[in-house]
Amino acid sequence: MKKTPLNMSGNLPGLILSVLEAAPLHGYGIAREIEKRSADALSFGEGTLYPALRLLEQAGSLNAKWDTSGPGPARKVYRLTPSGKEELIRLREAWAEYARSIENVLNGVPKVQPA
Repeated sequence: MKKTPLNMSGNLPGLILSVLEAAPLHGYGIAREIEKRSADALSFGEGTLYPALRLLEQAGSLNAKWDTSGPGPARKVYRLTPSGKEELIRLREAWAEYARSIENVLNGVPKVQPA
């Protein structure tokens, strides 16, 4: 599948939170999981991913710890916080409403006006 030409970075926080819902991961793992789940349609470079992770951490949606247990350099591992779980629920609801609105426009469904 061709990578999307759209600027998807506005949706990146929700994608990150969703990936981390399953398990804690480091930045590279998050990026690969987004690619995997999107069948390689979505890809985010370090210049987009790490600032988003930093903002989510500052907002309290994620916490991070350095993992030095494995071979190689230490890696920062991100974990969803309770606040992050609440934010993910909010983002999913907002996305569902947005998707319904777009689908209605694309399918020509008129908005019902109250009587």
